Amino acid sequence: MKNIKYLGLFLFLFISKTAFAHYLWIETKATGTRHQKQEVKVYFGEYAYGVIEEVSGDAFAGVDDFTLWLVAPSGEKTALKTNAHKDYYSAEFIPKEQGGYLVFLENRNINVLDYTEYDFGIFKPEYQAFQQILVDTEAPVAVEKYSEGLLIKEISNTAETVKLQVFYKGTPLAEGEATLSMKDLWTKKLTTDKDGYLSFNKPFETKYILEITHNEDVPGKFKDTDYEFIWHCATFCNL
Repeated sequence: MKNIKYLGLFLFLFISKTAFAHYLWIETKATGTRHQKQEVKVYFGEYAYGVIEEVSGDAFAGVDDFTLWLVAPSGEKTALKTNAHKDYYSAEFIPKEQGGYLVFLENRNINVLDYTEYDFGIFKPEYQAFQQILVDTEAPVAVEKYSEGLLIKEISNTAETVKLQVFYKGTPLAEGEATLSMKDLWTKKLTTDKDGYLSFNKPFETKYILEITHNEDVPGKFKDTDYEFIWHCATFCNL
């Protein structure tokens, strides 16, 4: 747990050491309309600090080997084509069915990092990000059916409160440590309950980003480089 708490600080302080930095997140409208285009954007940075990396920069280049998936209400899963802009990637799709759509990002292709000099170890980072789009429905999407690793499921979202459930390898993650971020350096620590649930209030009309991390303490090898554990990071964005 101590390692997880300090990793965010290490990444912020030592961004110049590697192309790995901060977190990836998805932005899109929470509701959609059948037969109308839905735009999705992927950003990389540290929202609370006002940092959004440019696509052409070295930092974004270190994490741009991601796949952006779309799951329709029927369960059909397709990879979305992305286009590069100054500081984000975009994709679009047209909802044709009534129900909940899921857009999620996976990046398991980031190079192993050696942070032994910071007393953290040698680890393999993996990123995921999740957003659901509801079309003429209020039923949440069963995220756990379509991806693996560290997942965030949106349970409910009102004008005042958001309720989420976090899964790790198909099981609710108890006592998971998350950080809720808002602009102007505002952050708040949250912890999942025994069933993986957490909630946060929205006192202001602004963007909220939730980041949760988890260590998988299993050693391995990636691209001929040994690592001691996998560091999972998942995000959810409320516009």
